[in-house]
Amino acid sequence: MSVLIIGGGQGGYQTAFSLRAEGYGGSITIVGEEPHLPYQRPPLSKGLLLGKQQERHVFLRVAEFYEKQNIRLISGTHVQSLRETPVSYEWLVLATGARNRHLTCPGAEHALYLRTLDESQAVKQRLEAAASVVVIGGGFVGLEIAAAARMLGKDATVIEAQPRLMARVAAPEVSQYFREQHEARGVRVLLNSFVERLEPNAVILRDETSVQADLIIAGIGVVPNDELAREAGLAVGNGISVDEFLRTSNPHIFAIGDCAEYPSRYADGRVRLESVQNAVDQATCVAKAICGKPEPYTAAPWFWSNQFDIQLQTAGLAIGFDQTILRGDPTSNKFSVFYYREGILKAVDSINQAAEHMTARKLIAAKANVAPDQAADAGFDLKSALL
Repeated sequence: MSVLIIGGGQGGYQTAFSLRAEGYGGSITIVGEEPHLPYQRPPLSKGLLLGKQQERHVFLRVAEFYEKQNIRLISGTHVQSLRETPVSYEWLVLATGARNRHLTCPGAEHALYLRTLDESQAVKQRLEAAASVVVIGGGFVGLEIAAAARMLGKDATVIEAQPRLMARVAAPEVSQYFREQHEARGVRVLLNSFVERLEPNAVILRDETSVQADLIIAGIGVVPNDELAREAGLAVGNGISVDEFLRTSNPHIFAIGDCAEYPSRYADGRVRLESVQNAVDQATCVAKAICGKPEPYTAAPWFWSNQFDIQLQTAGLAIGFDQTILRGDPTSNKFSVFYYREGILKAVDSINQAAEHMTARKLIAAKANVAPDQAADAGFDLKSALL
């Protein structure tokens, strides 16, 4: 028996780890495109940029771990076709992740990106020498980079095409709060702003406004790495299509993490999620299936983002909501926003409220409902909805 895992990130590592934890005794091979041991991505735009963590801190395990667990690592290898894999397999797990969406405007070559360890190190090196930084994209990663730049004493500007920050993932109340927090700390935020072209040391907007910068970084989303699946004739939608057991249209091939589109009861449809939690939980689910203990994937989604001294934690999926309820006072820097659709709780954003976030995760996982008026009452015990 043998398992081949294509993808050396969090999902690939977790699949191998979980297989051994489940008692799988066959051969396991991880093929990674990057020339590194499997590592965590969240520190790349946070602690690593700030110098609070060193490169060695991001690796999930040291090399000796894989040797002791009899897990073969093949690093720095790009698999071009499933017909020509480095090793044969009985089971295949596609954990190929996603890649940066690149700018297409004139001068786009002047921008850096941050998703891989090498890109993070390149940005860190350039950031040390820069006095001014422009970040194109006001999502999680863009705002984390801008926060890191300001904490290092750099001038920082965020350029966002949408009318508010984090528009794809957060309610207007959350967007406004983070805009105010960034601006209070000296970040210049330009909304409804479209990039026309890049110059070596400037971003030129559509209205011909010029924003000077020693360093330009783009964070405008990602594209799932589904080319192997397409070439092999597997079903593909917004990523590699899988069923509730994370199987592709070939029952011996699974797909997990950022590259996989799966049916989710939290989205009331199919969804592709870009999160550590999703990759880890899906890897565990696949390991169980390979070991003959298949269970549908039902883990409740959760996410987080650290910007300055602010921690945003999200439980559930804020998709198609029609009502938001504010719990707490944003001026206290501790509050939550509850998302509803037709009166049913769908997601909760918690800002500097770790305990409330943990309760929200339990509520979402249990599909327990907290009425909007209860959510708005800071004195209401949210845990009582779990009884």
